Amino acid sequence: MSRWLLAYPRRALAVAATVAALAVAAGCTPQSAFLMGLLPDGTVSALLAHVDSQNEPLKKLVYDLESRKDWNGLAKLADDNLAINRNHADWWFISGYAHTEAKRPGRAADSFANLVRLAPDEPANWTLLAQSLRDSKQPQKAVQAINTAHQLRRGTPMSYYLLGESYADLDRDLPAISAYREALQLDGEFAKAWFGLGRASARLGRTADYESALKSLNRLDPKLAKELVALRPASR
Repeated sequence: MSRWLLAYPRRALAVAATVAALAVAAGCTPQSAFLMGLLPDGTVSALLAHVDSQNEPLKKLVYDLESRKDWNGLAKLADDNLAINRNHADWWFISGYAHTEAKRPGRAADSFANLVRLAPDEPANWTLLAQSLRDSKQPQKAVQAINTAHQLRRGTPMSYYLLGESYADLDRDLPAISAYREALQLDGEFAKAWFGLGRASARLGRTADYESALKSLNRLDPKLAKELVALRPASR
């Protein structure tokens, strides 16, 4: 996989980020559904298919570990390979995936931080790091990670959405609204971003913005719209 991922890094990690983004947009709650945990079975196996065309035992081991959902075993396999070469970005990705699935967000954040260290120009890497930081109750660090990524390159709908969620975790609704608006500028059909915008607007008593978000959600996601109705700001 190393040669393949180095040749096509954006294709490989963008697949992970895109699948996760679609799952979040469909209604999963980021606080309870880990970003990497939203990936379908076989994702790691597919990425590792190019680890070494001659290393069939390793490919089979990875496949077997993921098939059995042996996340501790997969994490150990990553650790063993990282003990040989700690600058191997692919194995930091696998390590982060395994720790995420094992519900160890702090360890996942450490792994994704190393992934970012080795491949800082990949936006998806920052997204993975930010979500794992949120999951490990470190929203301020998540904000810092995403803002750093945005200094390097314009963000994606998902990265701006995660920025809004991280600000919301910190009860900072004004910057959260700005982040949700950025996400919606890039993808006006992003239902979860509309929900975040409506929720933050309700907290601030911004009735017009709240009603605009609710109108969009009624069209895009009636279930989320119903949740937003419950947050309707009091009339003044």
